[in-house]
Amino acid sequence: MFLTQATAAAVREEFGTPCYVYDRSTLEAAARNALAFPNAFGFTLRYAMKANPSHSVLRLFLGLGLHVDASSEHEVERAIRAGFEPGRIQLTSQAPARGLQSVVDRGVLYNACSLTQLENFGKLFPGREASIRINPGLGSGSTNRTNVGGPGSSFGIWHEHLDEAKALAALHGLRLTRMHTHIGSGTDPVVWKRVARMSLGIAGRLPDARVLNLGGGFKVARMPSEKSTDLQDVGAHMKQEFMDFRERTGRELHVEIEPGTALVANAGCVVATVIDVVDTGKDGYVFAKLDTGMNEVTRPSLYGAQHPIDVLGGEGRDAAKVVFVGPCCESGDILTPAPGDPEALAPRDVPRPCVGDLVVVGGAGAYCAAMSTINYNSYPQAPEVMHEEGGKLRLVRRRQTFDQVVENEVGQG
Repeated sequence: MFLTQATAAAVREEFGTPCYVYDRSTLEAAARNALAFPNAFGFTLRYAMKANPSHSVLRLFLGLGLHVDASSEHEVERAIRAGFEPGRIQLTSQAPARGLQSVVDRGVLYNACSLTQLENFGKLFPGREASIRINPGLGSGSTNRTNVGGPGSSFGIWHEHLDEAKALAALHGLRLTRMHTHIGSGTDPVVWKRVARMSLGIAGRLPDARVLNLGGGFKVARMPSEKSTDLQDVGAHMKQEFMDFRERTGRELHVEIEPGTALVANAGCVVATVIDVVDTGKDGYVFAKLDTGMNEVTRPSLYGAQHPIDVLGGEGRDAAKVVFVGPCCESGDILTPAPGDPEALAPRDVPRPCVGDLVVVGGAGAYCAAMSTINYNSYPQAPEVMHEEGGKLRLVRRRQTFDQVVENEVGQG
């Protein structure tokens, strides 16, 4: 945790709880580590902004020279408003772009993720260079819900349909100069390397390909028992694979990766308050109810994902096995499910909490604010704060007011 007890208390005093806090120095260190990814023939680091599209995070990464992978036209617009030139933005979307003409005319790189998307692009922009996302036939993720490769995934053009993609490209005079794969979030590094090698084989069937984007999904250790993917190890392995590819084909491919979680997960936390403590008897559980839960940190309810949880100021108290839950009237509002199983409870050994205690939920920089279930039970969206050098706290998104929660409803009053 990058926050001390005193700083967490200052967050609550100034901004209230729950509140997201991001740490500038941790963000910068993660980005610089990724920028050092070994490569043979050129490298681009893209930030998968769906992990955390906060303007402040985007601005920080812009200053460090990163590019962006956007998952919707709305994210394209957010990246542009943050200062990214369109040429540094790639749009990789499940949905065919409604404003494809405008997106491409602005200079954004469009990555076709299906045969339909490729055909739409070809009709509008015959004779252009094109990029395609391929499902290489194998995926990996921390759970099945975060696996976006293999036959159970709708993401990308199935690798056995590559000839159809090439035929469509030929029909519209397109040159397939870029290829993209991404197999899941929290991937096994061994599987990632294997799929990268498979992707090189597929790229070998695209004679015009100059760039291979290997996606992201690198495992991040949020919990002490977990181990993060070593990007330098993965990069060194891939550097040799790209050099071997040149020996076989005579072609030098530029490599791209697009981590999201790896850049922001451990740079964020949620500062919360214990609002109640209840139990279900000697054979039951002790529950600490927080003012944060699935509204701010949805991953445990959705995936059975694990986040570190620290009770601050509990030194000297007896230890207890505690299930942490959120404030929502929803049985799934659990912050401590069993690993990979959102249906089961896994109490944590912590000092027994008391009402009013400060609690910090770690690993909340990625897929928390971005994927929150805001306004469930009509709770307002939590604010975001940047923890700057020297400990300064800078508000980067205000807490939503109740009027803002209901402002788009028609017929009130």
